Amino acid sequence: MAPLQTRFLLINGVPQSGDIPSVVSFLESTSGAYTTTRTNQNHSKLLFWDRHVNRLIQSLTILSQIRPELLGSNSNPHNHFSPKSLQSIHNLLTQSLRIGFELTSKNPTRFDDELAITALVRSGNNNNNNNNNNNNNNNNNNNNNNNNNNNNNNNNGLLDVILHIGFYLPPVFGVSSARLAVAGFGRNLAYVKYSDWVRVRKGLEKMRPPNVTELLLTNDGDHILEGSITNFFVVCRKENCEVELQTAPINDGVLPGIIRQFVIEVCSEIGVPLREIAPSWSERDLWEEAFITSSLRIVQHVEMIQAPVNFEDLSLKKTWKDLNWVSKSFEGPGSITTLIQKEIMRRAEREAGFNIRT
Repeated sequence: MAPLQTRFLLINGVPQSGDIPSVVSFLESTSGAYTTTRTNQNHSKLLFWDRHVNRLIQSLTILSQIRPELLGSNSNPHNHFSPKSLQSIHNLLTQSLRIGFELTSKNPTRFDDELAITALVRSGNNNNNNNNNNNNNNNNNNNNNNNNNNNNNNNNGLLDVILHIGFYLPPVFGVSSARLAVAGFGRNLAYVKYSDWVRVRKGLEKMRPPNVTELLLTNDGDHILEGSITNFFVVCRKENCEVELQTAPINDGVLPGIIRQFVIEVCSEIGVPLREIAPSWSERDLWEEAFITSSLRIVQHVEMIQAPVNFEDLSLKKTWKDLNWVSKSFEGPGSITTLIQKEIMRRAEREAGFNIRT
């Protein structure tokens, strides 16, 4: 009996065989613009898919104009993506999703598992391992070859559309908490999502203390920008005994995350004061709640944050063991964090998404 498959990779709609890498290994080895989301309600719906596709195309367009090498291209900056080429991306993504979900349906999972889906677009005609695998598997996937060739003709071979699918156990809100540590500087091109960052951020791992689940970024040791894979929020007490939600603005150098935008929209609707300002570590005694957001975690409350006593030591010391740390703790998910999480999940149920069961 063949072992159950837990990961799937499709290139231009063609399923790949062999040992499929983890999503981290895949992103480290494959340059391109990407986005990641997950299913909800026991694989029945793909969360906020249209928003993810729009951001993927936006990242692709920006990178093609200013940093084409981050798409795996050796060409000069360009803006050659016609509406037909961009539509072909959407078509290939839809085709790949249908095929991928059919493959996953043949593999039984635990009831509480969902699917994590990473879509990546790179320059076509890459001579890397994934492309070689694609060529090998084309010979073994005759049923899909015609569709693959038709879609390649639509974008004239300029782009590869790759889908990585894996089973994922979402954290339970209120039960699973985040433990954060300030560990590095803000990233370049934070306003686009590109896979080379996955490789670059590995350099931060030496500053990850034990049991820390996410690393925070700052350029001055005080103003917290974002996490390495999340956006960061705090509920800060004001002088008049009121509170406001704070998160760094996009212009400071943070990713315009899909869930980040939902938080902003929800706060506007339900009347929670929100200010786009980088939370100040020096004012942490005023922080009453903290949470992080991502398309996999959605909203996750923060249990503890720690930071080096001297920010300059991040550049001078070799590992986290060489630093002196100070910490800030929180007691469970606060009332505002809980309210925002509930409202976002209500939106997830309301908003039209990619319906897997149609």
